[in-house]
Amino acid sequence: MKILHVITGLDVGGAETTLLRLATGMDPARFQSRAVSLIAPGPMGRRLEEAGIGVDSLHMRRGVPSPTGLFRLVRIIRDWRPDVVQTWLYHADLAGLIAARLAFPFGGGPGVAWNIRCSYMALDEYRRLTGVTLRACAALSRFPDAVLTNSHEARRFHGELGYRPKRFEVIPNGFDTDIYRPDPEARQAVRAELDIAPDAPVIGHVARFDPMKDHHTFIEAAGLAHPQREDAVFLLAGRRVDYDNLDLARWLSQAGIDPGNIRLLGERADVNRLMAAMDVHVSSSLGEALPNVVGESMACGVPNAVTDVGDSGRLVGETGLVVPPGDAPALAEAMTRLLVERTGLIDKNGGNPRKRIENSYSLAGMIRLFEKLYRDIYMKSL
Repeated sequence: MKILHVITGLDVGGAETTLLRLATGMDPARFQSRAVSLIAPGPMGRRLEEAGIGVDSLHMRRGVPSPTGLFRLVRIIRDWRPDVVQTWLYHADLAGLIAARLAFPFGGGPGVAWNIRCSYMALDEYRRLTGVTLRACAALSRFPDAVLTNSHEARRFHGELGYRPKRFEVIPNGFDTDIYRPDPEARQAVRAELDIAPDAPVIGHVARFDPMKDHHTFIEAAGLAHPQREDAVFLLAGRRVDYDNLDLARWLSQAGIDPGNIRLLGERADVNRLMAAMDVHVSSSLGEALPNVVGESMACGVPNAVTDVGDSGRLVGETGLVVPPGDAPALAEAMTRLLVERTGLIDKNGGNPRKRIENSYSLAGMIRLFEKLYRDIYMKSL
């Protein structure tokens, strides 16, 4: 079977990472994958190519509709003749559906599966085009063969927005426990590289700088936790999470955290090593369906304080703490409590973060569910 993945972009992010894991993990004897990025591909595009997966770009500009780009996609679908077009994120969902229908207007075209990756959208924080695209997707949601999401909360939220698909599936993210694992050597090395004492408590936050990630609340919470744990180091990593970011600089100044207790690392390719050096990981997200960084840090044996968005609470289960989104005092309390209870949580029967990932959120399990879906869509088309 030929699977064409269409995604908005191929920079470093949750959807992009899941696409990479899926495309490189499916049985190559039964599935052939190819990817199309609406905009210029980034690091994930290069990693797909290194794995032997073809990558095309439609050379669209972010936030600018492009009929030329759409017809490039039509040609790719018509020439390659995929069995399933798997789209990722709203703009690609809309473009992929339209292109698949235009490529084969009289029938016989590929099946189409949409893929939703968030459980809430504060549309006033994004371009107007995103709101228009989301409403168009809701209106057209009955036409794809399936709509997927990685959380039950995302399915509920999009149902309220008017999504009425023929088939609405939840396939949770799966995590590579070979790459993300407890690593005492990496823990020691990272702390030495970043001038962090071997016994200092480290609270981590891994996310690109984006309104959805709510760095502001995390920094407020860190400021509240700092007087209680003056020995704690707050380690932040992600695109634009660096010392050149003026918003972060202002928030850190307002929070009153000693600069010696902050590490702003920017985008890193060794997130698994960073997570191995943490004692607690925090997700302050306002609306992700199932943050990859939570599962990845859990696979490293790190307990999480998460906001109650998407299926984050379901993901951490008894291994972490859940607080309301945007609530800095509650998040600060959860951080400091986890530092105290970390050992107990990890030792508690059924409370080990890594065991929870191995048992319920394995990468192999996720891939099997996608493969089954693709077979179902293909068989229906025969």
